[in-house]
Amino acid sequence: MRILIVEDEEHLAEGLRFNLEAEGYTAMVCNSGESALEKLSGEAFDLVILDVMLPGIDGFEVARKLREAGNYVPVLMLTALGRPEEVIRGFEAGADDYLPKPFDLQIFLARIKGLIRRRDWSQTIVNRLPEGSITVNGRLIDLANLRLTNGGQVLELTQMEAKLIEYFIENPGRAISRKEILLDVWGLVEDTDTRAIDNFIVRLRKYLEDEPNNPKVLKTVRGVGYRLDLASDYNQSES
Repeated sequence: MRILIVEDEEHLAEGLRFNLEAEGYTAMVCNSGESALEKLSGEAFDLVILDVMLPGIDGFEVARKLREAGNYVPVLMLTALGRPEEVIRGFEAGADDYLPKPFDLQIFLARIKGLIRRRDWSQTIVNRLPEGSITVNGRLIDLANLRLTNGGQVLELTQMEAKLIEYFIENPGRAISRKEILLDVWGLVEDTDTRAIDNFIVRLRKYLEDEPNNPKVLKTVRGVGYRLDLASDYNQSES
């Protein structure tokens, strides 16, 4: 496993590198967003640990540029900015997980292992579906390339949106709590603010529903969370 650490605080970066190598990973360090993008454009990594507050372009911009370039390496974002709106901004930029500073080393290592497990899990789902595509309510969802096609309109999905769709599809008809989504999909602790989930659900309904304000597919379960009701035309793509 090759991990890239993007952190401008030298002592923290070297401490993370030391502990990751002690766990058996191969770790490299970059101290700016520009050097990280250059490194990632020429080398393959299994995971990126990305600080937000960097000299030059910040971590949000690094994550956004990575995703725009079609690089979907898992990204764990580290930052002193732990407000809910900052967490949401990180996810929307393309981060897979978000860990506020200061953090416990064991929690950090557990997040790393969780991201790697979810990467393997996501790839297993994509491999199991014909051509990596499914249809829900007449929408063709290409999990491999993070695209949703509705008629002639093609929408680009973020990796987090695709993961959430995958999770609902793996649990059809079951009421799934916000806490469960935070833990199983995003690997976040249970006391994390759940409003980020609601924001993502609003976006998914715009993609999946004929009438987003009157959902028939992705329904709210009062006092619990959400449930994906598979319409009769739901099927795995044969193409």
